[in-house]
Amino acid sequence: MNMLFSSYKLKNIILRNRLVVSPMCQYSSVDGYATDWHLVHLGSRAVGGAGLVFTEAAAIGPEGRISPKDLGIWKDEHIDKLAQITHFISQQGATPGIQLAHAGRKASTFAPWEGRGQVPLFQGGWKTLAPSPLAFRELEDAPEAMDVVGIANVINDFTSAANRALVAGFKVIEIHAAHGYLLHQFLSPLSNQRTDQYGGSFENRTRLLLEVVRSVAAILPEEVALMVRISATDWAEGGWDLAQSIQLSKLLKNNQVDLVDVSSGGLAAHQKIDVKPGYQVPFAEAIRHQAGVPTGAVGLITNAHQAETILLEGKADLIFMARELLRNPYFPLTSSSEELEASAWPNQYIRAKR
Repeated sequence: MNMLFSSYKLKNIILRNRLVVSPMCQYSSVDGYATDWHLVHLGSRAVGGAGLVFTEAAAIGPEGRISPKDLGIWKDEHIDKLAQITHFISQQGATPGIQLAHAGRKASTFAPWEGRGQVPLFQGGWKTLAPSPLAFRELEDAPEAMDVVGIANVINDFTSAANRALVAGFKVIEIHAAHGYLLHQFLSPLSNQRTDQYGGSFENRTRLLLEVVRSVAAILPEEVALMVRISATDWAEGGWDLAQSIQLSKLLKNNQVDLVDVSSGGLAAHQKIDVKPGYQVPFAEAIRHQAGVPTGAVGLITNAHQAETILLEGKADLIFMARELLRNPYFPLTSSSEELEASAWPNQYIRAKR
C-alpha cells in the first residue's frame, strides 16, 4: 500500500496520504451550528490517520439544508466551533476540508431516524427552491422555481460561505454539485426545464455551477484548494451523463478547480444503479484521462488493497471513503502501520502499533 499512504500535492497543500474522509451527513446540528459531536466525529478520523477530513455538507443558507438538523455556514456565528474543529484536525497532521451545499428541491426532509419525506411547514419545514417547479418524488410538494435574483443570491451565498470557511481555517473547499442537490438540478435536463439563460443547452445548464466556481475561486488564497463533487451520471434515460461530465470537468479545470470528486446518481427517483464494489470508479477514470483533471474515486471502496489498486492503475488520484470510515475511524492506521510509521500514528497510540 505504498501509493495509498504516500503524500499527495493538491494545489499548494501536501496531504499526508491519499485517503479522504468523504462528506457524510450527521444530522446533529441545531440552527446549523457544529457541536461537540462534530468535533469528536471529525477529530477521531484525523487521529485515525486520514489525509484529508471533510465535514458533512454545510448549507450555505437555512433553506439549503437537507434536513433541519444539517450543518450550516450561512452566518458568522457558525465560525467559532468550526474553527475549533479545523484546529484539532490540523494538530493531528490531517488537512481540514468543508463541503458547501444547497439541497434545492431535496431540502426540508426528516433526519433518517425521525421519518421519511418532506418536513411539513407546521413541523419546521420550509418551501424548497429549484430551477423548475418539479418535485423529486410523486406526492411531494413542488419546489418554487428560482428567478434570476434568487440565482444571484445563491452565488453570493456560496461565496460568503467560502469566505467564512477561510476564516474558520479550512484548507480545502468543495462545492457540492452532485446527488440531486441544487447545482446538480441545474445541470440535469430531467430537473431543469428552464427557457432562460440557465436552462436548455449544455452551456446554459452548466452556467450556474461555473458562476459559483468562478466567484468562489476568486477569493481563495494560494494555500486553499478547490474541489467540485459531481454526479457523473443520473442513471436515468435522458438525464445528465458521463459525456457531459467529461465536458464539464474540462471547464472546471479551466476555472481553477484542482480536483473533481466523482460520484453518481441522486437526481432521479427512478434511477437504476448497478451497485457493486467500486461501481463509480470507471467514471473517475474516464474523467481523469479524458478531461485531464485529477479525480477522486468514491463508492463502496472498503479495503486498502482495493484502494491501492485504483491508484496504481491510474483510475483516480485520491480515494474518498465514507461508510468504512464510519465503521472504523482508524482504518488508515490499522491498514498499514509500516507506511504510516513516520507520521500518522499519534504519540498517545504508538504503543498499540505492534
